[in-house]
Amino acid sequence: MNGAESLVRTLVAGGVDVCFTNPGTSEMHFVAALDRVEGMRCVLGLFEGVVTGAADGYFRMKGTPASTLLHLGPGLANGLANLHNAKKAHSGIVNIVGQHATYHIGYNAPLTSDIEGLARPMSAWVKTSPDAKSVSADGAAAIAAAKSAPPQIATLILPADTAWNEADGIAPVAAPGQRPGYSSEAVDTAARVLHGHGAETLLLVTNGGLTEQGLALAQQIAGKTGCTVMGQTYHPRMARGRGRFSINRIPYVIEQALPILKNFRHIVLVEASDPVAFFAYPNKPSILKADGCEVHRLTAWGENSVAALEALASGLGAGPKDVKPQQHPELIKPTGALNHTTIAQAIACAIPENAIVVDESITTGRGFFPPTAAAAPHDWLQNMGGSIGFSTPVATGAAVACPDRKVLCMVGDGSAMYTIQSLWTQARENLDVVTIVFANRIYQILRGEFDGVGAGEPGQRALDMLRIDRPTIDFVALAKGMGVAGRAVTTADEFNAALAEAIAEPGPRLIEVRM
Repeated sequence: MNGAESLVRTLVAGGVDVCFTNPGTSEMHFVAALDRVEGMRCVLGLFEGVVTGAADGYFRMKGTPASTLLHLGPGLANGLANLHNAKKAHSGIVNIVGQHATYHIGYNAPLTSDIEGLARPMSAWVKTSPDAKSVSADGAAAIAAAKSAPPQIATLILPADTAWNEADGIAPVAAPGQRPGYSSEAVDTAARVLHGHGAETLLLVTNGGLTEQGLALAQQIAGKTGCTVMGQTYHPRMARGRGRFSINRIPYVIEQALPILKNFRHIVLVEASDPVAFFAYPNKPSILKADGCEVHRLTAWGENSVAALEALASGLGAGPKDVKPQQHPELIKPTGALNHTTIAQAIACAIPENAIVVDESITTGRGFFPPTAAAAPHDWLQNMGGSIGFSTPVATGAAVACPDRKVLCMVGDGSAMYTIQSLWTQARENLDVVTIVFANRIYQILRGEFDGVGAGEPGQRALDMLRIDRPTIDFVALAKGMGVAGRAVTTADEFNAALAEAIAEPGPRLIEVRM
């Protein structure tokens, strides 16, 4: 057994049985080991950003890490943007990165680079295996790091000779440590705040607080105390739809967020961060909460927020009797022209039961939350890190993790072009993903940011840096070229029909919404 085979066997034995891959020469012994070891599903991506983003989506839905296989420093570098997003979402991933043979590194061949230096900013655990006999133990340590609480990104660098030289066997993976609970003192503090200042308090939640159970408890607490419950602007995963407590998010735009937050004297954080602006802007605040607002942390990221909310509800005497029914807009299929409102209505009507919605719709989708609150129950995934090219890979990984669930991926045309290769992987694996591309032929988010930072009135050269209409991108043709059936729509009626058709048929589909 060589080092590569010992690593594959260790991964499978440790419960890491999916590998999203884009290998090169230094990884060929790992590739060969995949033929000799049963139990590893290998999913090829044609760009490393697809590979790393898919591993993020897999973890968000499965709750256990997948592995990636990347080629040397440049391959890892190509995947860093979506590892950034995965890190912000606290997703567990085991990266396997090939390296030159240990004796070859000193010759400074063209692909030689500081792989550990590239890996560290996006990884909590980084190690280079020194020899073949160390590989399985190093792999077990990487798995343990990825499964820690909270989960982490672990990057194991595998020199080629450690992969092909003889190894001893496989190493056991240490059992994960006990998940952090919560602080009873933090619960007592939150209870005092909510009991005395409920109407002036914001309960700001993310992660575990956005599960169906967490939201139900938050709804009881709000009904009992009069507090407001909101989410951060973006979340790794959020339970939504009929029968679930629907909450608003802090708006992305500072001018919209400030009036909403200005009257809160207290904020209780459930795994959430202090509300801050996404970017700095001239003459605008970075901190969005009001002056003098006191912040109290109920749970830190990875702590048991459901248990903490249960204890908080109990301490306040809150229960199902305190739930105030919510009114949602009626689901009506739109007709006529396509605009932000009719697009949102069509999607709300179309979301099937137990769907997974991956949202990178940026400007088009900012108003999607209210109408989709009444849609069939679903999970909603968002970009925590802000690096674009997130959604199509994450949708790919989510579909691998949950083959029995329909995945809807919503993405702007500019973002879609970063990782459009995801469609090829979806076709190859026959993944049940409907990709909806909003084609407004402009980086609309950047057009708004140009105004937001006070850069003046854009001239022709500036506009050319923001528009993507010369030439116009044909997403239906791109999808067809990668084996995915697609159609373009220009009216709400056409969009309704395209959604119904795509959701009814298994396998990948693409809809280009020409706005």
